[in-house]
Amino acid sequence: MTNRINILYDDKFIAVAVKPSGLLSEGTDGSFPALLLEELRQRRGASAPKEIFAVHRLDRETEGIMVYALDSRSAADLSEQIRIGEWDKIYHAVLCSAPSDDSGKLCDLLYYDRAKGRSYTVDRMRKGVKDAELDYTVITRSSTSQRCLVRVKLGTGRTHQIRVQFASRRMPLCGDRRYGAPAESGKRLALAATELSFNHPKTKEKMSFKIDMPKEFGELLS
Repeated sequence: MTNRINILYDDKFIAVAVKPSGLLSEGTDGSFPALLLEELRQRRGASAPKEIFAVHRLDRETEGIMVYALDSRSAADLSEQIRIGEWDKIYHAVLCSAPSDDSGKLCDLLYYDRAKGRSYTVDRMRKGVKDAELDYTVITRSSTSQRCLVRVKLGTGRTHQIRVQFASRRMPLCGDRRYGAPAESGKRLALAATELSFNHPKTKEKMSFKIDMPKEFGELLS
């Protein structure tokens, strides 16, 4: 597995890599950060980092760009950037049903039920409820089905946010059985984190990364 990890950038302070679908974005044995750390050790030998720090997450089913801190100070700096909204995160997703508008903003109140592992839209603020906001643009509409490809820019980073905000409007992501997508919509979740921008925790330089969406997304629209 480690030989297949796509590392986009690494230095003494951070490592930016593409997490495959099916791996946890945080944790120990068998998780993506554990595999990434092993890859860095193979590359660097004695100069490899001793620890890796997860400062954000992607759902197990979601693939895409992630940045990991390689020391505690960098982790604290990156976490603070997230807290004050300095990161830009872009996703691409394929929806089972297309919105009527070519672009728009979705605003909801979300509650994450840890026992069930699901997020829900709710109609009032209460304990455990958080606001959720995203902007979307339709990139391509299928000529043979109701599906479409959308580009999503997150305004907030809530658990399962993109998935539940679209699903609550009867537009589940293809392959997302948890939130109502039909079985024939695909075997995997059609969601990928394709762009990420943040400030380097040491140099403060603006760092921007971009990858292509999975080829399977195009196949879902054909």
